[in-house]
Amino acid sequence: MSLMRRKPVDVLQAESTATGEGTLKRTLGPWSVTFLGVGAVIGAGIFTATGSAIAGGSQHLGAGPAIVVSMVITAIACGFAALCYAEFAAMVPVAGSAYTYAYASLGELVAWIIGWDLIIEYAIGNVAVAISWSGYFVDLLDSLGLRLPAWMAIDYRTAHQLALSTEPLSRLNTYLATAVETAPHVAGVPIVFNLPSVAIVALITILLVRGVKESARFNTAMVILKLGIIGFFIVIGFVFYHPENLTAFGGFAPNGWEGIGTAAAIVFFAYIGFDAVSTAAEETENPQKNMPFGILMSLAICTVVYVLVAITMTGMAPWNRLGTAEPMLTALELSGGGAGLISVARLIVGVGAVVAMTSVLLVFQYGQPRIFFSMARDGLLPPWAAKVHPRFRTPHVTTILTGLFVGGLSAFANINEMVELTNIGTLFAFVLVSIGVLVLRYRDPDRERPFRAPGSPVTEILSVLACAYLMVQLPRVTWIRFVVWLVIGGVIYWSYGMRRSRLAGEMAGQV
Repeated sequence: MSLMRRKPVDVLQAESTATGEGTLKRTLGPWSVTFLGVGAVIGAGIFTATGSAIAGGSQHLGAGPAIVVSMVITAIACGFAALCYAEFAAMVPVAGSAYTYAYASLGELVAWIIGWDLIIEYAIGNVAVAISWSGYFVDLLDSLGLRLPAWMAIDYRTAHQLALSTEPLSRLNTYLATAVETAPHVAGVPIVFNLPSVAIVALITILLVRGVKESARFNTAMVILKLGIIGFFIVIGFVFYHPENLTAFGGFAPNGWEGIGTAAAIVFFAYIGFDAVSTAAEETENPQKNMPFGILMSLAICTVVYVLVAITMTGMAPWNRLGTAEPMLTALELSGGGAGLISVARLIVGVGAVVAMTSVLLVFQYGQPRIFFSMARDGLLPPWAAKVHPRFRTPHVTTILTGLFVGGLSAFANINEMVELTNIGTLFAFVLVSIGVLVLRYRDPDRERPFRAPGSPVTEILSVLACAYLMVQLPRVTWIRFVVWLVIGGVIYWSYGMRRSRLAGEMAGQV
């Protein structure tokens, strides 16, 4: 039994054109796809991770105002990967994303590995987004004079860390630090959990079960709103702009290329999501044209937005004071503007952050069930994971299970560990997809490709090298967790998927 058996592209293309019961409904146009990408990309990363990337932390150096260079480096790395994704998405427009592309080019074992790996990107990544969403939501409630009990608004470990902190805490964190002390106890164990993160995941799950068209409309409205609010932040930022901040406090690049490179790996979390567009291929009208357009256009829009936000933040406030969980709000507070205007601006940006991360949650919760759907259709997961709702034509079983997993874990998880795992999982997927494009160009050179990544093989090689460079920048403990995760996936494949593979059965029947 060959672990490298490949699923023929002809079979995948036949699946993409199938209709009737058990298939997904094609309803998405080019801009709906683009807004799915923008909705997935602009979220927790720009509102949260940039603070650590700019100012640094206990384990890494910051880029300072040179964060703009870090963002461009990351955008270039993502751009190479996006071209590879666009080629595959146009040629094989099915729901499995990188998993399906690997199955067609690198074989079943690699496909399983990347499918298992994508759980880290979509599900674990969404845990991080849900936690970040909760933080901004609780901050927004606080600014309106409303508060949940502290033990219902944070996870235990973060609350414990805040309680032990010797650094000055904000008003909100001072209140959250009381969570362990004020929590009810059962058998001597404090009950501390993140209720808002669970609630938002539950609402998103219900919406996604009902249908992709309704979800896409909701996402488009949120994308337009959050882009407007980010535009508002940029305008306010330039009103209170201090150009000297770009060169003061150690210069434009205070930690040199080491700080810039490390920040590029950290800020990568802000770019994750454009590849999630490819999971919508089976529900897209004219995917041969609309998928490449949506993938590349969403990445271009987000890069421009990120560069403008980075320039704004580092000009509003000293870069070394932006290392907070809410760097945009911190920049507003330190900008020197009038208290009344800054208070209003803080409220508006807080709303923007909540809206932004809601759309990210929606797109990632949309993507993960479709990976499971494709793997189950291939026999690598149980058949119930490929069930489609008879009325809504959505993979409702895996959508609900994903919601339970993400919501349950977000109630108790620590955000920093989730972010690091998400980054390495996504970069690994980018590497394998880029290699897959090269392999399929060699194995099937005459295959019609509605979109071809330009500059082959240089584009694919640069994509692999750029993503590998960013992976090397991540902490050693992240690599250890990643390897453990892949080993667990390997055990599941050898105990179930390898024996139940639909492709293996078809090949055995031909012998």
